[in-house]
Amino acid sequence: MDAGDPEALGRLFRGGDAVCVDLLPIPLHAGVVRAAVRAGVHVVTASYPGDEMEDAGEEARRRGLALLPGLGMDPGIDLVLLGEAARRLDHLTRLLSYGAGFPARGADDNPLRYKVTWNFEGTVRSYHRSARIIREGRAVVIPAGMIFDPSNIHTVHVDGQGELEAYPNGDAAAWLDHLDADLSGLREFGRYVLRRPGHAAVWKMMADLGLLDDEPVEVGGASVDRKSYLAEALGPRLRYRPGERDVVVVRVDAEGTRAGRPLRVRFELTVLGDERFTAMSRTVGFPAAIGARMIADGAIPARGLLSPERDVPFAPFAAALADRGLPIRVDESPRAGKENR
Repeated sequence: MDAGDPEALGRLFRGGDAVCVDLLPIPLHAGVVRAAVRAGVHVVTASYPGDEMEDAGEEARRRGLALLPGLGMDPGIDLVLLGEAARRLDHLTRLLSYGAGFPARGADDNPLRYKVTWNFEGTVRSYHRSARIIREGRAVVIPAGMIFDPSNIHTVHVDGQGELEAYPNGDAAAWLDHLDADLSGLREFGRYVLRRPGHAAVWKMMADLGLLDDEPVEVGGASVDRKSYLAEALGPRLRYRPGERDVVVVRVDAEGTRAGRPLRVRFELTVLGDERFTAMSRTVGFPAAIGARMIADGAIPARGLLSPERDVPFAPFAAALADRGLPIRVDESPRAGKENR
């Protein structure tokens, strides 16, 4: 079937109650959403909500349909954990979210210490976008090209993986409106990507040399997009070889108070790929499928444009992940401070 053909999509969705799990490339989302809403079908995606979701949200609500974007790994599992962290604390002072996919030890054998399990061009494009975090109680905008500057990198220790680098991941502050907590005392908030040590230094050099700039370059009379070139040139050299494994880490650290007492909460999921499935495919595909089931069976009752952090209940979601071999570890401690990095 041609996913870009509205008539073919209409035939696919016609008849009966159903949920569409859309894992197609982002340019195809708009047509899928329009066709699904016309046919009376709910939609779950693993991508950030785009204009097509925003535009269709009110019509979906009127028709009793749920549109649930961003329910994969990152975005997805991390957002559900952000929402639950906010609900467990009366007042939040610190909230940090991490998502990562990278090679297991022994497979990180190139200068980037990174290999491709997803759309590498999308990854390269994300390496040159601005970010926004909360630092010392104020919103801080980090310009494109500066996310790999040492001043914006911190180190995180993950059991079994050692020390990892964390760099800012997009506009974290945009998610604050979806959190059900008192944020008046929030001093630190950010969403970050984790990589093996040394990754940031390579990409800072790329950015400093202009290889991630938006303007195309002329090569032999042809206009060449720099990021597309890098993705095509590097991608084939970053493939996993037979027998190599990937790792996914999702972590949320929250600090604040509950019932007047200081409390720290950590949610963490670490997944190792196996001979059948990569860790990335499991942590993207399973959450989307679980979200679809939860909409269909009424565990997610809201309709219209939904969000994982607000509308996906943690307990049944986490139980469904655990049933599929992806258990989320939850630790609560009365201690506070930054020793958890």
